[in-house]
Amino acid sequence: MLHYPTKYLSSKQSYKFLSGSIIPRPIAWVTTLNKDQETINAAPFSFFNAAASDIPLVTLSILRRNGEIKDTARNIIETNELVIHLVNDHVVESMNQTAASLRADQSEITINKIETTASKSVTVPGITAAPIRMEARLHQYVPIKNHHDQIITDLFIVEITDFYFDEAVFDQEREYILPEVFKPIARLAGNTYAHINDLFDLKRPD
Repeated sequence: MLHYPTKYLSSKQSYKFLSGSIIPRPIAWVTTLNKDQETINAAPFSFFNAAASDIPLVTLSILRRNGEIKDTARNIIETNELVIHLVNDHVVESMNQTAASLRADQSEITINKIETTASKSVTVPGITAAPIRMEARLHQYVPIKNHHDQIITDLFIVEITDFYFDEAVFDQEREYILPEVFKPIARLAGNTYAHINDLFDLKRPD
């Protein structure tokens, strides 16, 4: 086995090792509004997962770049609201376009002509074409610091207030998401993405 003590790694190496090892990762395509509710921000993040189900909580980790907070993180802190979308082939190109770096007063939604729809529980609009979306409110914010007490990541635990499913990807009778129809896009490392193929079942032990 090749051995790399983390105390000798650069931040780039740490990111490459994490993003290349922890795969595949789900993609949270997030819309937020700035505090003046004038600019809709959209951006994808893959440091994202479920956290609890007694109340539906998910985690979203937004890494800072050179110490600078990202627009999505700032908007969540200031408004406590967001909408999370899951990504498939139908929206992957649009999702990728929203990964571009823009000024805070520029909207990825407007520039890329992405259709939105009004939300029920939050002010932030959702993306119409996404097969699954979740309106959410901030539950807990954790600024993660490095060994020099500098914030390097903004970690959000958010509570889902509303779920929306495209009828094609959801079995209403069993209340079950159909992965073979949903066909989510997974994030790997660099510019690489993947589909989930070759599904199989494995019975858990008693």
